Amino acid sequence: MIRSFFLFLFLIFTTDGFSQKFGYVNSDFILNSMPEYKEALTEIDNLSKAWEKEVSDMYLELEKKEIILKNEEILLTKEMYEEKRILLDEEWKEARGYQQKVFGFEGLYFLKKKELIQPIQDILFESIENVAKQNRLQIIFDKSSEPVLLYTNPIHDYTDYVMEDLGLTKKNN
Repeated sequence: MIRSFFLFLFLIFTTDGFSQKFGYVNSDFILNSMPEYKEALTEIDNLSKAWEKEVSDMYLELEKKEIILKNEEILLTKEMYEEKRILLDEEWKEARGYQQKVFGFEGLYFLKKKELIQPIQDILFESIENVAKQNRLQIIFDKSSEPVLLYTNPIHDYTDYVMEDLGLTKKNN
């Protein structure tokens, strides 16, 4: 299966009638050049730190309650201790639930990051598509992600064209 796939790709890229033009861009470089991307990352980082502190404070408070309960254990009846233990265990469960709600898969952090980053990525991808159409490219690879490009000829690098299309660089006259 894999062998036939590579044979197919070889035939496509080596046959004159089917030769295709390709290029690559470095999307990380482009994104890090976009002020709105940097602002979004800063906002996400600030939110993350605030949520981390909130969760950390919850855990610190619960640890204090654990120490207090441990110290009171000898003074309490078994029933009183069990009742307090159940309440404290419930608080631990709530704290872990909140942590999961914020930082878990599809949590608030994930959703906020998606909300802020997705529109910027959409702008980038639209620009890449524009550059591909203007330069009649059939394929554009991303140098900053998989698959790893071990060698790239700079003649095929269209990063500057995308940055120009986004207005991130000035056109040389």
